Amino acid sequence: MNILMVCLGNICRSPLAEGVLQHKAAAAGLDWQVDSAGTNGYHVGEAPHKLSQKVAKMNGIDICNQKARRFSASDFKNYDKIYAMADEVIDEMKWIAGDKYDASKVDLLMNELHPGKNEDIPDPWYGTEPGYHKTYEMIDQATDALIEKYNKNIR
Repeated sequence: MNILMVCLGNICRSPLAEGVLQHKAAAAGLDWQVDSAGTNGYHVGEAPHKLSQKVAKMNGIDICNQKARRFSASDFKNYDKIYAMADEVIDEMKWIAGDKYDASKVDLLMNELHPGKNEDIPDPWYGTEPGYHKTYEMIDQATDALIEKYNKNIR
């Protein structure tokens, strides 16, 4: 399965989500390819934010080699599932993709943990280190639920 994690800049939330899910999928023996992108394109080519890297590393995950890229309409062709970190990200994805937008492939990541609640993962960019830890915790819990869901479906 090919999964894409999407946030605004692709340097805080979605790189963490990519790293965490890829790590957990590999540990669970799932043959998943996980990637991430951002809708605004402001940070294309940049490494994840230093605090995202730090929090990931504190949890045994190395995301320092990731590079930010911009979300594109072709992502709907290349990915089986696309998880947004926030509702505003879905709005941006719709605008970017236009008639290529496929709602059946899109969901908020937190809906894996709390189905139908449509919770956003707050953007830690504007805050201090504790916000990055909170973001990590939310992603960690949602990706646990995602792995559990697909492991049940495979057995």
